[in-house]
Amino acid sequence: MGESYLFQKAESLLARISSSAFQQAASSSSLFDIGVSHSLHNFKDALISFKDTLFFSEVDPTSIRIYYGVHERRKKIQQVFIDAENLLDHIHSHSQWESSLPRNQVGRFFFFSSSSSSSSPTLATQINDITRRLQHCADEKTKADARYAYHPMEFSYIYASHSDVNEEESDVVIGREFDKEIIIDKLLLMQDDQIPLSVFPIVGMEGLGKTTLAKIVLGDKRIRESFLLRMWVSFSYLIDIREVIIQMINSTFDTSTSPPITRDQLTMLQLQQRLKNILSGKKFLLVLDNVWKMSPLTWDELRNLIQIGANGSKVLLTTRSHSIASMMGTIPSHNLQRLSPKDSLSLFEKLATKAKAYKYSELIEIGREIVNRCEGVPSVIKAMGNMLFPQHWMVEWKSMRDSEFRDLPEDYGILPALRLSYCYMPFYLKRCFELFSLYPNDFVFHSSEIVSLWAALDLLPSPNIDENLIDVSYQCLQKIIPRIFFKEFVNFGASYYFQIHDLLLDLARGMAKYGCLMVNSNLQDIPQNVQHLSFVMNNLFGKSFTLMGTDVRTILFPNDGVGATSEHFLNACLSRCRYLCILDLSDSTYEVLPSSIGKLRYLRFLSLERNEKIKRVPDSICKLQSLQVLNLIGCIELKTLPKGLRNLVSLRQLGITTKESALLENDITNLNSLESLRIESCGKLESFFVGIKLPSLKTLEVINCGNLKYLPLDIDHFPQLETLLVDNCDCLELIKRHGDQSSNLQLKAIHLHSLPQLVSLPRWLQKSTNTLQSLLILDCKNFEVLPEWLSTFNVLGSFGIANCPKLMSLPNDIHCLVALGYLRIEDCPEKTRFRGRRVGGSLVKRESFNKKECFAFCAE
Repeated sequence: MGESYLFQKAESLLARISSSAFQQAASSSSLFDIGVSHSLHNFKDALISFKDTLFFSEVDPTSIRIYYGVHERRKKIQQVFIDAENLLDHIHSHSQWESSLPRNQVGRFFFFSSSSSSSSPTLATQINDITRRLQHCADEKTKADARYAYHPMEFSYIYASHSDVNEEESDVVIGREFDKEIIIDKLLLMQDDQIPLSVFPIVGMEGLGKTTLAKIVLGDKRIRESFLLRMWVSFSYLIDIREVIIQMINSTFDTSTSPPITRDQLTMLQLQQRLKNILSGKKFLLVLDNVWKMSPLTWDELRNLIQIGANGSKVLLTTRSHSIASMMGTIPSHNLQRLSPKDSLSLFEKLATKAKAYKYSELIEIGREIVNRCEGVPSVIKAMGNMLFPQHWMVEWKSMRDSEFRDLPEDYGILPALRLSYCYMPFYLKRCFELFSLYPNDFVFHSSEIVSLWAALDLLPSPNIDENLIDVSYQCLQKIIPRIFFKEFVNFGASYYFQIHDLLLDLARGMAKYGCLMVNSNLQDIPQNVQHLSFVMNNLFGKSFTLMGTDVRTILFPNDGVGATSEHFLNACLSRCRYLCILDLSDSTYEVLPSSIGKLRYLRFLSLERNEKIKRVPDSICKLQSLQVLNLIGCIELKTLPKGLRNLVSLRQLGITTKESALLENDITNLNSLESLRIESCGKLESFFVGIKLPSLKTLEVINCGNLKYLPLDIDHFPQLETLLVDNCDCLELIKRHGDQSSNLQLKAIHLHSLPQLVSLPRWLQKSTNTLQSLLILDCKNFEVLPEWLSTFNVLGSFGIANCPKLMSLPNDIHCLVALGYLRIEDCPEKTRFRGRRVGGSLVKRESFNKKECFAFCAE
């Protein structure tokens, strides 16, 4: 176990004990007396002393200290920290429970089990025991300090996959023009009509830009003209032949006209027949990206499937493995090299000094030395450039230049430099970043989901007086963004979608391997001290659930279509994991949940999303005073909502799918902390929240509610509302039913999809002239006019409108949208077209605009 990890755990505990939230909880709790306070003060002192002994390892962030024969001792230290964390959760949850009780019930301390008695002497004894154990570990460590050696950090290296590329970004081709032309020439010149299929490998270490190069080649005009059928398949650790076929088929058609094929939609025989119909007699180019593991048998099976295309068809293969290239290739490989020093510096300068108004000559000299240490690896150079871009003091650049880090073996040579981004993060950001390790490559993160997990695990600093937890969460995300780089980053004005580069996920896995674990079929064992688990494949529960420790705090099922199916697994979660904070049972198959779920007193995040069989959620979940997130979206068989939702006083996010015709207002009225509300697939719902105020609500999403006629959109109901998304509500009118002039809402983002009643934008939107950043109108068949006052929206950064066949024209002054960074118009009448005209800072785009792009539409 790395001491850097222990240092962070110690820092985290100290920050939590010192936080205003914990101090307030402690001061208001009947658990506390002088003895408990004294014991907690002693523990804090011991923690500070112990942290100081770990400081040397932390300031040397590229190494860990390996002591002879101390593995068991480090496990003991970790367990001390886990027990301390559990105890702090005990105190905080008890305080919340007390605050929710009537005064005459405060003395009833039956909230905890007998093993964690709430009486003051027992609590003091528990704190003293943890302090004693910590001091004992510190004494043992002091004796071992004379005997250590430096060893390079070990990293778990699990996944690899593709990265989409915006071809308009000039930095993606810096130093790769020559490679691009070589590859295109080979693909075009070797057009032997006697050869049915050729395979051309691009080989290189991770981070050299193989995927980027393949994307550039695929988008080249010469390639598009020569290969009318072009397909892309992204490989990952979990991929199989069925997934390959699905990706090939889905990449051949526009998902705006046909929904993509899902894994269980067709049989294998049907998939093969459909692929045969697509490929038969056609010359195609297929990109197989990041193939790092392929058996000869699997390759034979795939090759036999695709050899029915016309002669001259090609496969462009990207891989790290020369053996894979040798097995699959029919054309000699193109070995991708590192960037030259000149190209490396050009790329670094473009990233580190972009949009700066002053000279950087002295900094660039330092930057040249930094670039030399990046060894020509584009991904590392981008990471360094993005990290230094916000910094403009020479001392910060010199600090980066002079940082000590040691090279790892060739296969891992990227991560030491990337690790600097991690090492310069504050400790709380490190813990937030490490949570990304629970997700597979190519995962699409939504900002509201990831910050909810951070909040549920209490990873964030305490909010200031004028802030709430979601504000702090987004501040943390904004601080992490410059330190990492993305495959995709999509800005919705008030929220984001993003994909993290594979290298950064590898880094997160390496740094979090003692506390976080992504469970897959290769796992032999689940270490007892692991606190955060994710399951990325089905049918893993034969042994895994029996190996979960009692200190597990997180259980996630991040992949769509992968969920819990075993009753034994669920019972183990509820009985063993008594400190569980996050329980994500998305895509599970349970018809009912046990009422014992109400005993998970520390639970802050519960998701049953897309649990299509569940018919009843026990009322006992309304006893969970700490619950912050409750997601019932996609529970299409859920007959009624649990009774007593009003008792969830900590609830910040709520997602509802139900067969009920009305939402009980008495259950909602007390949710004064609710910040995000999503109502989806409530087909019987006609109206909701008449007369109800939600003073903290910032995001409202209403989706697929076909009978809904009324939304109370005014500042009296939702004074803090910033984001409004309404989708597929056939009967909903946004103009006539609720006083078009009365709303004083000041929105940041409004997205309107599939609303046949919508003819024009409601006038109440004018109140958002100085706040609206994102506007999207999609599939509104009767939408006729964009009002002239739209041109007065002075902070509107992104605007898209698609598939509105009755739209007659655009506002005359639309060019006055000076803040507009992105404008896209698609599938609208000819009168709205003015391709190539500049509006604000953007050039009107009219390329393909499928539904996925609509939802991923962003300001660039």
